[in-house]
Amino acid sequence: MTIRDALLAGPLGFGAAPLGNMFRDIPDGEAEATVDAAWKAGTRYFDTAPFYGSGLSEIRLGKALSKYPRDAYCLSTKVGRIILDEVETGARDQGEKGEIFKYGRPNKVVYDYTADGAKRSIEDSLKRMGVDRLDFVWVHDIARDFHGDKWIGLFEQARTGAFPVLDRLRDEGVIKAWGLGVNNVEPVELLLSLDDVRPNGTLLAGRYTLLDHGKVLQRLMPAAVEKKVEIVIGGPYSSGVLAGGKHFEYGSVPPQIAAKVETIKQLCSRYGVPIKAAALHFSLAHPASAAVIPGASRPERIAEDHAAITFEVPQEFWRDLRRSGVVAPDAPLPFGR
Repeated sequence: MTIRDALLAGPLGFGAAPLGNMFRDIPDGEAEATVDAAWKAGTRYFDTAPFYGSGLSEIRLGKALSKYPRDAYCLSTKVGRIILDEVETGARDQGEKGEIFKYGRPNKVVYDYTADGAKRSIEDSLKRMGVDRLDFVWVHDIARDFHGDKWIGLFEQARTGAFPVLDRLRDEGVIKAWGLGVNNVEPVELLLSLDDVRPNGTLLAGRYTLLDHGKVLQRLMPAAVEKKVEIVIGGPYSSGVLAGGKHFEYGSVPPQIAAKVETIKQLCSRYGVPIKAAALHFSLAHPASAAVIPGASRPERIAEDHAAITFEVPQEFWRDLRRSGVVAPDAPLPFGR
């Protein structure tokens, strides 16, 4: 089964990282109202991970979705990190991105890409969400800090551990699909080069957006199409800067990125195009793209996303965007969408 075949209501999904108190302390009621708004708008694909708030996102998402039939939605989460009962007493290890989940639960998080770690992670996620099965499972953040060769060791652990387990679970029909869930191109390229495992797709966050797509376009997308591995696009708003936020790549916005955003805003204003519509349609225009999952933690953001995905962006806008240099010359554009 392909990723597209498994989706129940089109390519627009819901990224639940914000439900883990990403950047801010979100009230439980607001988190649940956001999921309810997504459901009422027609969203039927929800993605989360144990890492998001040390299990908080999964707990909140599971509670919100418990009101709806399990057969009526598609659900994905991730393996690679185990959430312990032990409470973290020192600084949270969030890597170079900073403490983006400092308002989450205080439970300690440890890496584990082994076979037993993957199985335990899945069992824990099922319990936290109160569901009996998952649809997609992504191996999470295998190259979170892409410095030197440290990630190669983690990848090798997953290659001999998590990957074969997920391959088997997919073949047995326990899950529908698996792949990586990463922010880096290199581990996906390595995964696609393997002959001993058969991933269905990959969740790639922040790497195929209006603001950042050159490396992926040249190196990854052609290989994904050739291998028939579908890409779920995470972070289409580049950590929020394309939707009026203050973050790019989970941190401050560099001047060159701010300049690109201003160019996009000016063109959007000229043609009356919502910037979210430009962002979502661009990310979905590539043949390898199967779905896009913007995150949200406020109910009103959901309506914006659904309006954006159905907005008819004029061809002239895309041509001018290409002429501006924001979009690569060979990037597929959604003419006729």
